[in-house]
Amino acid sequence: MKKTYLYSFAFLLVISGLTSCKPPKDNVSNKTGYAYNDKSNGGFEVAKYRRGPAGTGLVEIEGGQFIMGGSAVDIPGQDMSNLNYKREVTVSSFYMDETEVSNTNWLEYLNWIKRSYPADAQYYYEELPDTLVWRRPLSFNEPYVNNYLRHPAYQNYPVVGVSALQAERYCEWRTDMVNEKLLRDAGYMNSFAAINGTARGRNAPATPIAKPATPFNTEVYLNGQIDDKGPKAKQDLNPAATPGATTTATTNRRNAGPTRNVRLEDGVILQPFRLPTEAEWEYAALGLIGNTQYENVNEKKIYPWNGLGITSAKKSTRGMILANFKRAKGDYMGVGGSLNDKAAFTSEVKHYPANDFGLYDMAGNVNEWVSDVYRAATYEQADALNPYRGNQYQNKDRDPANAKLKMDKFGKPQMVTANSAKKQTWEELQAGKAAAVATGSAPFTADQRGFRDPQSNLYGVTTLVNDKSRVYKGGSWDDQAQWLNPATRRHIQEDDSTADIGFRCAMTMLGKAEIRSAGKPQFNKSGR
Repeated sequence: MKKTYLYSFAFLLVISGLTSCKPPKDNVSNKTGYAYNDKSNGGFEVAKYRRGPAGTGLVEIEGGQFIMGGSAVDIPGQDMSNLNYKREVTVSSFYMDETEVSNTNWLEYLNWIKRSYPADAQYYYEELPDTLVWRRPLSFNEPYVNNYLRHPAYQNYPVVGVSALQAERYCEWRTDMVNEKLLRDAGYMNSFAAINGTARGRNAPATPIAKPATPFNTEVYLNGQIDDKGPKAKQDLNPAATPGATTTATTNRRNAGPTRNVRLEDGVILQPFRLPTEAEWEYAALGLIGNTQYENVNEKKIYPWNGLGITSAKKSTRGMILANFKRAKGDYMGVGGSLNDKAAFTSEVKHYPANDFGLYDMAGNVNEWVSDVYRAATYEQADALNPYRGNQYQNKDRDPANAKLKMDKFGKPQMVTANSAKKQTWEELQAGKAAAVATGSAPFTADQRGFRDPQSNLYGVTTLVNDKSRVYKGGSWDDQAQWLNPATRRHIQEDDSTADIGFRCAMTMLGKAEIRSAGKPQFNKSGR
């Protein structure tokens, strides 16, 4: 009997040992043993994350190493100072718009401003593109002043006359529009039909829902300052949580109890839209992913397409121009009856073949703004990973008593210049903010752009380059072929605009850098 007892005890030890060797479950902390997503344990929530599809209009760009400026070709007799210093850099994976932002896209923005702020004529005026960029003293372009932006004949043509600052504000607006639609469509917030009073049947709210006083803002929402919870709002597992005074309940909510806004930790909110960096833009334009096998670039490029020429080599399209550009000083579109690029000015945003990333018009049509501030020697100095020049760090201004964001008249967070390169103590943070308000500036400068390079007197009187000089790339309908090379770079002031500069948006990609893992060797979860 005793022997049997010992045998059973040994068996139990083996089973216990096997059980303890198993990796912890995803819903249990592997450091404390507490269960996640359990109200009785304090309600700490951990979301299961799986990267979803890119936002509307975006293409996935798997990052990697490349030679920035490496596609540049010296042209005899030409000043090549506009080319990048050749240097090996790495760009993280990101998203980029498939096409340039079109006139219709911009008119959608203007329409939103008009209906959201009908009495604010200044806001609408400041976001109007400068259509006078079409005027030239010795050229008859007057019809385009009134027609290019608004006439349906040009609705899918790239918007021009837009400054870099306007493009950045469009990116901010697009971020909020896309995130609001995502939250309302998923039921985390009330639907557009519910807040507009057009919902019927079981989709109608139990009580009328007032329209928001100000337009949706992603940062304000994430800070919990927008109380608009839909039928599928997240349950708040904090044991101390109570329903908010203005929380709206709907008849089809399955779970009773307190609800909360979506948090950044839930992995639902999309990252902000923004202008691409110069390095991202050049990497995406080259599209070397189509020429790479086992880390070996089999064929280099000087344009976004293969080969040394500017015409198609395919049998069905042989001899056709591959981008919209000026073939010679007076040849903008070719000979009547046999037009080459088929466009005197701009062309539709999907008229020419896409590159190997699936991006259209990365050469020609219009130049494109990037986010970098221009300096001739940036890429001799910038970091090798995600090189960029233009950082001006800012913090969201909060009320120290309750951590609520301070908002401007448009319901957007007010920003203050960062006054330190590291996290400060609470006392230091408040003192620094007070000093910045008193002096109108902050002592911390994130990006010293050159020796003795103050913003007020850059490079003395020898150049017009300053902190408002912004890089643009890509070549346009008004440029000859040398500017179609992704390595070329030019600059104008960020508040200027022309008839040959447009833009497209980008978005940071979070998590794993590898986009498609199928068929590629992988380590398993145990590292083997």
